[in-house]
Amino acid sequence: MEQQPTAGHVVSGRLLTLPNALSVLRLIGLPVFLWAIVAERDILALVILLLSGLTDYLDGKIARRFHMESRLGQFLDPIADRLYIVTTLVGLAWRDIIPVWLVVVLLLRDVVMAGMLLYLRHRGQVGMPVHFVGKAATFNLLYAFPFLLLADRDDWVGRLAEPIGWGFAWWGVALYWFAVVLYAVQARLVLERSPRVVLS
Repeated sequence: MEQQPTAGHVVSGRLLTLPNALSVLRLIGLPVFLWAIVAERDILALVILLLSGLTDYLDGKIARRFHMESRLGQFLDPIADRLYIVTTLVGLAWRDIIPVWLVVVLLLRDVVMAGMLLYLRHRGQVGMPVHFVGKAATFNLLYAFPFLLLADRDDWVGRLAEPIGWGFAWWGVALYWFAVVLYAVQARLVLERSPRVVLS
């Protein structure tokens, strides 16, 4: 979950906080998660994915509840989200559980966003506020992956998980790209209201 400072909360420069430790644990679990998917150790992959979702929820909750928001946490948390999405996409495509074009569509979105942020930085604007649509897209995709992994089973569990997984996946894709449109509109408004500053 991407963290935003809330009213009355101070974003600190602290490194050693519980939310930051949870984000680091999520990152440490990434290579094990990728190995589990490729090696078809689906139970282990599901456990790591579920623990990742739980720690993703907890780090944001704890940070806001106990005033532990930090710049490192704001940096690590979205990176962990993106890496889990990319890692899961690669693993599921490797297993032929999802088509390659879906991977391309989702990765292309991140390329477009990166280009947009680079352009904004060139114009003197550093970053953009996190939008709830982008959060919703990430949630849908992270919910989709466990069901899509279960859908690879050749039993009633797989048949039940498949439509649920693809439902979350399609909503995630649609919201992922809708968020790009909203960010583009938001960026245009910001640039129109601010003086032109080009960084060399």
